Amino acid sequence: MGKGDKKSKRGKIINGTYGTRRKRKIKKRPTVEEKISPGKKK
Repeated sequence: MGKGDKKSKRGKIINGTYGTRRKRKIKKRPTVEEKISPGKKK
């Protein structure tokens, strides 16, 4: 269990991959109401 281990969090960080041990951070998507809101016009 270390840097070469594909199942550990450290191994995922070294390999640059994601999985169960290392989750991706979820980006917040704007809702439909926020996109269409009449208050924001340029």
